[in-house]
Amino acid sequence: MRLKDKIAVVTGSSRGAGRGIALALGQEGAVVYVTGRSTRAGTRTENRPETIEETAELVTSRGGTGIPVRVDHTVDEEVRALFERIQNEQGHLDLVVNNAWGGNELPIVSAPFWELSMDHWRNMFTAGVRSHIVTSKYAAPLMISQKQGLIIHTSFYDNGKYNGHLFYDLAKNAMNRLAFSMAKDLRSHNVAVIALSPGWMRTERVMESMGRDEKALQITESTEYIGRAVCAVASDPRHMDLSGTIQLVGDLAKKYDFTDTDGRYIPPFRIPNEG
Repeated sequence: MRLKDKIAVVTGSSRGAGRGIALALGQEGAVVYVTGRSTRAGTRTENRPETIEETAELVTSRGGTGIPVRVDHTVDEEVRALFERIQNEQGHLDLVVNNAWGGNELPIVSAPFWELSMDHWRNMFTAGVRSHIVTSKYAAPLMISQKQGLIIHTSFYDNGKYNGHLFYDLAKNAMNRLAFSMAKDLRSHNVAVIALSPGWMRTERVMESMGRDEKALQITESTEYIGRAVCAVASDPRHMDLSGTIQLVGDLAKKYDFTDTDGRYIPPFRIPNEG
């Protein structure tokens, strides 16, 4: 219970990496504000079954405290209200994981940019990059006032290789640069910011598409692998040393000596060499 009573926000945590991160934080005893648009009583993204309430209940079952809050992170006033609530209820904030991302609501396939729909911009930049900025904007003052905190952007990095999708490449590189730039602004306040790059995760969508492909299962990782990386960094009293950097989950697993939920060490994911 390394993070017992620490206050965390995980955006976009009704499913996918966000849920995995929230569950790992719960396992370590954190109080986790689980945010997203999919609720039992309201609308759900693409009518999927997962909800923020379900994630929050799973966090609590792990030993933490899950608090579901319906937030559309593209609506600034809803984001501001979230952090006002946290200030009123908790009085402080230790960790924010910016994970909200609409990029997978359209298939991400390699294609020349002129053939891609501009809807990718809205999904990846408005619901992704911009939401990271807005969430951090309202979270930062709480951390600055206490002279400590950690902001993590879930992103992707593979040494500058191009995956064949202009919008995805641009969005993820923007998130990585966000970590660098925000870290510069926040360093004097003892608030760390990093970009965190997972591998090929077994999200709900991925599992539906690949079924029981044993080869794929062997090279993928659970969504809690990135969650364990978040917990490791958040628990490290020297995490300011990482501020402004891009960290790969597989590298952090080596550094902090953790494994995936099945006990395996999974190395950093790499895009195959371009032809």
